[in-house]
Amino acid sequence: MCESAGKLDGKVAVVTGGARGIGKSICERLAEEGASLAIVDILLEVAEETAAEFKKAGVEAQAFAANVADSEDVNKTVKDIVEKMGRVDILVNNAGVTRDTLIMRMSEKDWDLVIDVNLKGTFNFTKAVARPMMKNKYGKIVNIASVVGKMGNAGQANYSASKAGVIGLTKTAAKEFASRNIAVNAVAPGFIVTDMTGKLSEEATNAFLDNIPMKRGGTPADVANVVNFLCSADSDYVTGQVINIDGGLLM
Repeated sequence: MCESAGKLDGKVAVVTGGARGIGKSICERLAEEGASLAIVDILLEVAEETAAEFKKAGVEAQAFAANVADSEDVNKTVKDIVEKMGRVDILVNNAGVTRDTLIMRMSEKDWDLVIDVNLKGTFNFTKAVARPMMKNKYGKIVNIASVVGKMGNAGQANYSASKAGVIGLTKTAAKEFASRNIAVNAVAPGFIVTDMTGKLSEEATNAFLDNIPMKRGGTPADVANVVNFLCSADSDYVTGQVINIDGGLLM
């Protein structure tokens, strides 16, 4: 996985929610380009299992536990990452949850949870890595948003609102950090085949597929490839952008 020189050799990449699903695919793609991985999950044992897989493949990877919604926990985790791995060059804010239901049925608890993890968690990690990135005068931050943050979706008021917030946060951070050589971008996946989308109803799934010009769902690798581009020097003059990865769903 890391035998040949890659575009991310010498870079340390922090991926939240990196132990499973899209996050793990992103880790795999970044590792192919030579990045060292700081794999963050709310459960340390899960992160450790994934890190062990990468280590067996010759990738430098370490596991870290953090509740992304807890700013104090995040600050401690980023400090630990810097102490153990030396630096932070890349941050991928991937951790996310869903609690789907119609607004009239949505509890305050489920609203707060999704906003706290998806939006506040992105803010917490972005703020925490800003100082070490500014010190190094280099950084790439990629936030995982969603097309529903642009178009809305019935039954996903909390998720749509959180991802719309991530888009606004991305653009603001890009403007604030640009002079320090830190690029901040987002990707907005559409219907990606994962455990999370597997929880959608058949009706919701078909509604997505019927409106996708490519007539198929995307894969985690489709997302990882675009994230990798935004983490590499190939995108050094790209910041404040939101790239749809949706098979043409939203044009």
